[in-house]
Amino acid sequence: MLPDLTKRKALAIGLISDTHGNLGARARDALEGADVILHTGDFDTPEVLEQLEKLAPVIAVRGNMDYGRWADPLPVTDLVELGGVYLYLLHNLNALDLDPAAAGIQVVVSGHTHQSAAIRSNGVLFLNPGSPTSPRYGSEPSVAMLRLNQGRVRYQFVEVE
Repeated sequence: MLPDLTKRKALAIGLISDTHGNLGARARDALEGADVILHTGDFDTPEVLEQLEKLAPVIAVRGNMDYGRWADPLPVTDLVELGGVYLYLLHNLNALDLDPAAAGIQVVVSGHTHQSAAIRSNGVLFLNPGSPTSPRYGSEPSVAMLRLNQGRVRYQFVEVE
């Protein structure tokens, strides 16, 4: 059960994606102390979700490698409000089928590429935390921390090799 975080003015949000069956101790350490963790898919196994839930409440969407009974309850996309900020979660940014700025969404969190990225466009922050276990194309293993404070949004990538 997710606690009501919509009214809190300051939040630390852990962002993670593409764990592919292995969370890793460094990623776990980097997410320690988060108020909530957002996982944008490709868990591959339910054990990663269970490990994350021991750290903080988890909001997750399904990736293209998440299937079976354990993954069926995971939505493909999710819209959440945390600390007065609207965040939209999906696995593959190429599947985005809405205009986040027009919908009042301030942050879009995705995964799939296994590369960390942050792009601002039309007032929307697009974040991909990368992959803590299987980075691609020369990127480092990473997660991200998103800090919300009275509507302000800051982020930091955390290398976890």
